[in-house]
Amino acid sequence: MSDQDKEEETTAQQNTDEASGAMGSEMAALRQQLEAKEQEAKSNYERLLRQAAEFENFKKRTMREREESIRFANEALIKDLLPVVDNLERAVAHAQGGGNGKPLVEGVEMVIRGILDVFSKYGVTQIEAIGQPFDPVKHEAMAQVETDDHEPNTVVEEHHKGYLLHTRLLRPALVSVSKQGKKKEPSEVENDPVDD
Repeated sequence: MSDQDKEEETTAQQNTDEASGAMGSEMAALRQQLEAKEQEAKSNYERLLRQAAEFENFKKRTMREREESIRFANEALIKDLLPVVDNLERAVAHAQGGGNGKPLVEGVEMVIRGILDVFSKYGVTQIEAIGQPFDPVKHEAMAQVETDDHEPNTVVEEHHKGYLLHTRLLRPALVSVSKQGKKKEPSEVENDPVDD
């Protein structure tokens, strides 16, 4: 092997060593970047798991609070109705003590007033029906009554009251509605017996 060949071989070896050194330092830098990214991914994953657990706990707590709220939503209404029940019990006890039933009637009237006061406090109002024009939104017709005393389609009798909660219909009034009475033919009027 000639000197020149040896020199070329040494230069090639040096170039290879330099390339290996550059490649090695580049590999080391890439390994560091990879480790940093793996650490960042691990940190993000742990944060995601914590947030998912927090969200799950939030959902459970919200559901528990909602169920409790629904369970006790009528608490104030029930408390307001308790004195009404007390009055009804007093009326029954007083009526059992004797008398002609007047104390019972007075007690029941007092209870009805108490219930209507509680209803009013919570936005419940009675629907006016008798003497009003029939309104299918607020009234439910049970019968038609022939009469000449009222305009046709007027509520003449109320079988049970209707109620509104603010503007929402809770129950329509059950009513009888007037209709035009049969007009007598002139021949029928002549044949009708006349009271003396």
